[in-house]
Amino acid sequence: MLKLAVYGKGGIGKSTTVSNLSVALSERGLAVMQIGCDPKADSTSSLHGGTTIPTVLDLVRTGTPFSLSDMVHTGYHGVLCVEAGGPLPGRGCAGRGIIAALEKLAEKGAYDVYKPDVVIYDVLGDVVCGGFSLPMRSGYADMVYIITSGEHMSIHAAANIAMAVQGYQGRGYATLGGLILNRRNVPKEEENVQELADDFHTSIVGRLDWSETVREAEPLGKTVLQAFPQSPMAGQYRILADQILARCTKEKAC
Repeated sequence: MLKLAVYGKGGIGKSTTVSNLSVALSERGLAVMQIGCDPKADSTSSLHGGTTIPTVLDLVRTGTPFSLSDMVHTGYHGVLCVEAGGPLPGRGCAGRGIIAALEKLAEKGAYDVYKPDVVIYDVLGDVVCGGFSLPMRSGYADMVYIITSGEHMSIHAAANIAMAVQGYQGRGYATLGGLILNRRNVPKEEENVQELADDFHTSIVGRLDWSETVREAEPLGKTVLQAFPQSPMAGQYRILADQILARCTKEKAC
């Protein structure tokens, strides 16, 4: 089982990228589980027609027993979807939702029951502490990928995430798989992201163009691969999936 954690600054297009990546991997015959680790709980909405699914914390808060099938919902192209959720506004730590979700999935034997080939944790990366750092440690993820543009704040967030991965790496936790450039067409974008990759002795494993196709798919509540499967943008997501699979094979992570 290949376990990936995808991090990135809020608003960088992380969930859009992850959902399209999940579909692209599923198209290759792999069983994929996508776990949304953002309090907004919208990571998997494009796999469910733009709607959200019950979160693990929502289920926990009911105080009544719930089953594995209440947590795991099948989305487009068979992608298995889980949303950690977050606390009620002003109450508790958002990172706690991630911890609760992963503990409950393990407790109820999700990985043994569904037997996914690939698990992707979609994690908010502005703050890499507490529960938000959990997917990159404790044996949850094998490799971390960071989505960034060439914008200053995105680069800054990506550098913080990369430093966190390095800090945990010596303990046998997840390794840094590389950067995914999600272009915003800012000056010197390629150069800035390549410099970041060089600073952390990694590489840019995928490049995604800024595209109106992505904007057109969003109001439809669909991934690009579902709404516009023959588009150039869909092709870029499929290439990214192949590059990540090739990378993990090279690193013997799958």
